[in-house]
Amino acid sequence: MHVIHLSVECFPLAKVGGLADVVGALPRYQRKLGIDAWVICPYYDRPFTRDNDFSSIAKGSFFQGSEELHYEVLKETEDSLGFPLYLIRIPGKLDRQEVYCYPDEAEQWIAFQHACLDWLKNSEIKPDVINCHDHHVGLIPFLMKHADDFKEFEKVKTVFTVHNGQYQGWMNWNKGILLPAFDTWKWGLLDWDGLINPLAAAVKCCDAFTTVSEGYLQELYGQANGLESLFFSEAAKGYGIVNGIDDAYWNPVEDKLIPVNYDIESSKKGKAKNKKAFCEKYGLDETLPLLTYIGRFAAEKGADLLPEIVVNIFSHNENKISIFILGSGDTKIQASLQALLAAYPGRLETFFGYNETLAHEVYAAADMILMPSRVEPCGLNQLYAMKYGTIPIVRGIGGLKDTVRDVNEKNGYGFVFPDATSEDAVSTIGRALDYIGQRGKMQRIRRKEMELDFSWDKSAQQYINLYNRL
Repeated sequence: MHVIHLSVECFPLAKVGGLADVVGALPRYQRKLGIDAWVICPYYDRPFTRDNDFSSIAKGSFFQGSEELHYEVLKETEDSLGFPLYLIRIPGKLDRQEVYCYPDEAEQWIAFQHACLDWLKNSEIKPDVINCHDHHVGLIPFLMKHADDFKEFEKVKTVFTVHNGQYQGWMNWNKGILLPAFDTWKWGLLDWDGLINPLAAAVKCCDAFTTVSEGYLQELYGQANGLESLFFSEAAKGYGIVNGIDDAYWNPVEDKLIPVNYDIESSKKGKAKNKKAFCEKYGLDETLPLLTYIGRFAAEKGADLLPEIVVNIFSHNENKISIFILGSGDTKIQASLQALLAAYPGRLETFFGYNETLAHEVYAAADMILMPSRVEPCGLNQLYAMKYGTIPIVRGIGGLKDTVRDVNEKNGYGFVFPDATSEDAVSTIGRALDYIGQRGKMQRIRRKEMELDFSWDKSAQQYINLYNRL
């Protein structure tokens, strides 16, 4: 079976969030299971493309409105990621350093999707399944069925994976002229509330859609940023498949990015050594429990609650805890956290930005990780944390609810709170401190969570089972 994954993120080519981690791992695990899985992404002027060898395998052109665009297809020659990676380069559109935040983003993604289909058509490549990841490639299922130039793909099956339904790629209908010519009688498939909505179009036109956890699939029926009724009406073709983690990269036994490697049996001493090195580096007290937050500074992640949580934690647990925050995003949240540093020297430290190596070091050093999310389709941070023996303290929503079991439940190994409020978060952090302060309980939790299997093997097989059903 031949499957092509389309995405605008793929680790380590270009990463902004969990989408990149999924697309950088899932195809490799599918290939281990006998699937011929490829990935097609936009070209980015980033370290990965500069440091690896690519060969030009195709060129072409098409009109986007009145503008003629020329594209080149580049293949990574060594297949160093464990799967064939193809990049679409379009001068002035798909040749930039950053993934998002350009004013012509809609034009970028339309061009990417058009070029993908044009190349596949001209090269007579017809896969069994095209798996589209998030709204950036959400027009593909529609174009394959209803665009004049791509009717040969009408029978190719499409799976659309919703990584985050809050972002839908809305664009005004004046952008419609930029699309490949299509059957205008089908314009309603593109429309939602008077706008072209690529995510809605994908859900309407795909053969099946997946979400990155079973819990998130259920939540979309009631909370989908305006698409609740659509997800409900298309529920028969919806599947929840929880993300996995890449054991080859996120594994304290072999991780080359942490000072000291360890396994379940040596986790107590191993984490202690990593924590000592980390705390010395950032001026924190290694004898105190270390709580961390890793992620985007965004309201959906509950990051706007962090300043209040920090103040309340220290007012209730003075000299009982240290906190390290690694993240970037909303500048107001960042400024609020920055302002707190002077008030809690030696107890609160931050790193503003994205640093992959530092993230590994934090997972290996921290005792607990906080995820107060308002929306969390799957969440990977809690999975990485548990792999490294770091105890999750999470809001019970989406994939967090699916993957973290509270210690008050049978065989529990984490701490779950009901609402995204600073009060609930601080109360649960206090509960965690009391619990792990009791002799031997932290190590028992650590052993339970490190024994859990969140690898991609099971999830990759679930995707393959879906492809086979289609």
